Amino acid sequence: MMTIHDLRSWKSAEHLPRDEQLAWKIAEVAADPVEVEAEVTEMIVNRIIDNAAVAAASLARRPVASARAQARAQAFCHPLQCGATVFGLDDSLRVSPEWAAWANGTAVRELDFHDTFLAADYSHPGDNIPPVLAVAQHCLRSGRDLIRGIATGYEVQVNLVRGICLHEHKIDHIAHLGPSAAAGIGTLLNLPAAVIYQAVQQALHVTTTTRQSRKGEISSWKAYAPAFAGKMAIEAVDRVMRGEGAPSPAWEGEDGFIAWLLSGPEARYQVPLPGQGQPKRAILDTYTKEHSAEYQSQALIDLARRLGPRIGDLSQIDSIVIHTSHHTHHVIGTGANDPQKMDPHASRETLDHSIMYIFAVALEDGGWHHERSYAPERAQRPETVALWRKISTVEDPEWSRRYHARDPKEKAFGGRVVVALKDGRVVEDELALADAHPDGARPFVRENYIRKFMTLSDGIVAAAEQRRFLDAAQSLPDLPAGRLGELNFTVTPDKLGAPVPHGIFDWK
Repeated sequence: MMTIHDLRSWKSAEHLPRDEQLAWKIAEVAADPVEVEAEVTEMIVNRIIDNAAVAAASLARRPVASARAQARAQAFCHPLQCGATVFGLDDSLRVSPEWAAWANGTAVRELDFHDTFLAADYSHPGDNIPPVLAVAQHCLRSGRDLIRGIATGYEVQVNLVRGICLHEHKIDHIAHLGPSAAAGIGTLLNLPAAVIYQAVQQALHVTTTTRQSRKGEISSWKAYAPAFAGKMAIEAVDRVMRGEGAPSPAWEGEDGFIAWLLSGPEARYQVPLPGQGQPKRAILDTYTKEHSAEYQSQALIDLARRLGPRIGDLSQIDSIVIHTSHHTHHVIGTGANDPQKMDPHASRETLDHSIMYIFAVALEDGGWHHERSYAPERAQRPETVALWRKISTVEDPEWSRRYHARDPKEKAFGGRVVVALKDGRVVEDELALADAHPDGARPFVRENYIRKFMTLSDGIVAAAEQRRFLDAAQSLPDLPAGRLGELNFTVTPDKLGAPVPHGIFDWK
């Protein structure tokens, strides 16, 4: 059984003991030496493969190239004996861990194509892997150390997402990621709870940013934001290890997170966490993506594939209404009131957050592709634009209830689609869960993760290097200290994209 921690704001005149503070409870979870279960270890390996797959597919994209250039510049300015690897670059080029987390975190998030967890808030818990892995490489830890650190990162982030809604206060979800990554690094390094406690609070303090990251004209910062949280988490842990403290209590303080950034001094939150000696299993409640698009669109893409043949001639569609959850309607639907979501000239990042665009393309193409589906010529196709603008969303209380349901049999992230045709006929269908979801029609297993990596890295990572990486990843529990660099993959320079402009770090 999980332990539920009641959370509220405390006045400075009140005394909140350290061991009753959320940051301390998180630190105790991180410092608990409980063994990682075999099932969890198996899923951690899957997610390392998943992250590498989407990172390989994004290597040549400008934001990823820019982040990688910044990291490389640090290596030349500050040569390291240890350091961490950067996706795509040779293992011999090591950079400081916070910059490796920055570069790799951006590569992992750029295509919005890795794992997800949705509850009171939303998250991509795989964002914990780049910072924890970077520190593990730099500090010469073993595969088992890395597994323990990643298990903690997932556990903390997933349970913060279960208990605390950020988006209703227009706070970006990386405010849960900074603390979870700091906790994961604390577990990795076997740090005492007192150190992890301060690092978690420091990470929360510096990774609280606004939701404009995912609103309006969405920019490349959508990919950079989680990488920034990982980078800040590493710096927070380093600073605290040197004896520095953090604003305390970060969540409960009179001028803290709850009082001024969440629902105020009268608010109450409940955050579940495993008790002493209880296994960290939260990763098993998360789910990856089969399609490179916002998670709430996954089931609707699968539904579009199913509906297309039933509709037939798409030009005969009069309107399409997607009945879905509050979150889907207001974040990626017409409830967001973002005209950019209907703009054929919008950025890839914005199109990724438009279920109207996504559903139109999935209907026309019978599927989804991580590059072709976002191409400007695809988005600007006249018949696509015409169909796109016939699509709207409405909030359905039942789908909202199921979105937040705790019972796995009730939980749902899809919707019901009603297609009105010009001849008066109506075609409708619904789908609660994506096919790839653990409870979906075709749950992802190791074979699917490997196929995803082979598909996304095809033509980018050489065949021998693909096999070597997969062998290393699947041998993770047995990788000895100092061998975690094998979880990187190298590509030839022509696969890294066009050179990016110089900045401060590589000033010439």
